[in-house]
Amino acid sequence: MTTDIITLDHGSGGKKTAQLIDELLVPAFRNEALSALGDGAVLELSGPLVFSTDSFVVSPLFFPGGDIGKLAVCGTVNDLAMCGGTPKYLSLSMVLEEGFPMAGVKRIVDSIARTAREAGVQIVTGDTKVVERGRGDGVYLNTSGIGTLTYPGLSPEAIQPGDAVILSGTMGDHGATVLMARNGLLTGSPLRSDCRPLHLLAKAALDCGGVRVLRDPTRGGVATTLNEFTENRPFSIELEEEALPVSGPVQAACDLLGLDPLYCANEGKLLAVVAPERAEAVLDALRKTPGGEQAAVIGHVSDQYPGKVILNTYLGGGRVLTKLTGAQLPRIC
Repeated sequence: MTTDIITLDHGSGGKKTAQLIDELLVPAFRNEALSALGDGAVLELSGPLVFSTDSFVVSPLFFPGGDIGKLAVCGTVNDLAMCGGTPKYLSLSMVLEEGFPMAGVKRIVDSIARTAREAGVQIVTGDTKVVERGRGDGVYLNTSGIGTLTYPGLSPEAIQPGDAVILSGTMGDHGATVLMARNGLLTGSPLRSDCRPLHLLAKAALDCGGVRVLRDPTRGGVATTLNEFTENRPFSIELEEEALPVSGPVQAACDLLGLDPLYCANEGKLLAVVAPERAEAVLDALRKTPGGEQAAVIGHVSDQYPGKVILNTYLGGGRVLTKLTGAQLPRIC
């Protein structure tokens, strides 16, 4: 590139835009559909499809375990996988701020390309806009994704009393890491975001059969996601406090910051509600898949408290877990 920073010319649609596309984006994401450089991508897909879109405004842009580019790919790939889909194609739109270092753009683009390869998806179309200095915050991204529906029928409506609730690993790693990084508190800390594609973990669980619904507990964390399952439905979900997997560094960070790991964002974990007779098989499959080594049964579905999520505590009592209220951690993804 001939400049060290993003300029308004890079968003003009002229020579600088073409240079950004030809010298950075096309080489990073090269594939037949993208190389045509049309107004959109011509794709070959058949049968039922899954579709998702997401925007990313995380602060800081780079954090231990990930960055906004990796997050953008994982966020959309994971949403497709949670729908029972096999992710295939992504679009990528970037809003860049005038003055942002070109080296930072390249680092983000390289991360997007690397993560897309890991997830088995292609970036096939996109858009770039530039806003004036001070009118953005470096980089905002949007990704939309399409995949084929491989495992139909996943829905909270399928949940039944007696089902097991499984979490694929420790809670709150992403939320705790981003907030500590934002406040300059990560020196010497082992905290890392759990940001990763979940398509292989989802496949491992779904291939076992008996999965009622999958969800990745991002903003609002595990507690809020489970409330989305139970809200206005004739069943409850009861969690066992002693079964909840939380790493020592995340618990320490939450204690310091006054956060609850149950409400901290995750970007590389899935929740599965599973028929009781298949729970052990799903748990074993997750533990044998990279990223699922610490999977655990964290609770069960009951009919005692319809519409509620209950945490059964160490002390033998119970407390109601509601949805997250307020912005515990804005700009998390």
